[in-house]
Amino acid sequence: MKLEEFDFHLPEELIAQVPLKNREASRLMVLDKETGEIQHNVFSSITEYVKPGDCLVLNDTKVLPARLYGSKEETGGKVEVLLLKQESDDVWETLVKPAKRIKEGSTIVFGDGKLRAVCTGILDHGGRIMKFQYDGIFYEILDELGEMPLPPYIKEQLDDQDRYQTVYARERGSAAAPTAGLHFTEHLLEKLKDMGVHIAFITLHVGLGTFRPVSVEDIDSHEMHSEFYQMTEGTARLLNEVKGNGGRIITIGTTSTRTLETIASRNDGVFKEESGWTSIFIYPGFEFKGIDAMITNFHLPKSTLIMLISALAGRENVLHAYETAVEEKYRFFSFGDAMLIK
Repeated sequence: MKLEEFDFHLPEELIAQVPLKNREASRLMVLDKETGEIQHNVFSSITEYVKPGDCLVLNDTKVLPARLYGSKEETGGKVEVLLLKQESDDVWETLVKPAKRIKEGSTIVFGDGKLRAVCTGILDHGGRIMKFQYDGIFYEILDELGEMPLPPYIKEQLDDQDRYQTVYARERGSAAAPTAGLHFTEHLLEKLKDMGVHIAFITLHVGLGTFRPVSVEDIDSHEMHSEFYQMTEGTARLLNEVKGNGGRIITIGTTSTRTLETIASRNDGVFKEESGWTSIFIYPGFEFKGIDAMITNFHLPKSTLIMLISALAGRENVLHAYETAVEEKYRFFSFGDAMLIK
C-alpha cells in the first residue's frame, strides 16, 4: 500500500495544545468497524459501550521527565539531551541537540554538576550513547532536573506535568504517554469495575519512533523502532479467561494493541507471561489474534498509528470517520478527543 492512501486534510487549529480540565469530558466518537456507522458522545459515556465480562487493557508505563538542559564541560555551550532508551544501568540512548557539538568523550554537565554525562558512542540522526554519573538516586535527580518531553506538535507548556501521565502510570521508562489512557479518571475506572468490567495492565515503554514520520512511499518497506513490553502471568491468565468466557478484549491505545498482538501472534492467539522488544508494524491486511475492540485518540495523517486503526476498522471507514471528525471539530492528537472502534 502507498503512504498517500493514509493522508487526510487536518486544519492546524484542531491540534489540541492543552488538555481539558476534566479528563472524562473529552468527546467520544464511536465507530462500528463492520458497518462504518458513527455515533457521537462524551468519554464518560464509555460505560454504555462495555458490558460485564469485557476486559479493558491499559498500558501502565510512566513518562520520564526525559528532557535535560545542560552545557558542554569543555566550552560551556548549551546542549539539550533527550533520554530515549536505557541500555544498561547508567547508559542511555539519547537524542542530542546540537549533535555536532558532542563527540565521543565529550562531557555534558547538568544542574551545577548534580548530573554529568559522557558520550561513549555516536548513532545516526543526532543519537548519542551517554553514560551518566551522579551521587544518589538517578530517577530522583531526573525528577528534579528534567522536563516532560511533550510531542513536537504541542507548542504550549503544561501547567501541570501530571496531565501528560495517565492516572494509573507506574512503570517508569516512556519517552511519550500512552495518550488514549489520559481520558480515564480513578472514578471512571472504579465505575467500570463495579459494572463487572475487568481491568488489566500491560507495559510498553513508548519510544520517540512513534512521532517519526514514515519516509517511504511503499509502506511495506517501513521499519518500526523497537520498544520494550511486558505482560505478567496474572494479566495473561485473565485475558485468556475473558476470551474463553466470550468477553471482549478492548485495548486502550495503540501501545496496548501492539503489545497484545505481539504476544498473541507468537502464541496462536493465546496470551502468555512475556517480556521483550517488539517492532511489530500493523497495517491493513494484518490478522488480529488478540483484541476485539480498542479506544484510541485521533492521529497524524500518514502515520503508523492511522495505519494500525485502518487495519482494525478498514481504511475507508477510518478516513470517513476522520473527515467527520474534522467537520465536527474534534480535537486531535495527544490532548485531543477519543474514538472507540467496536
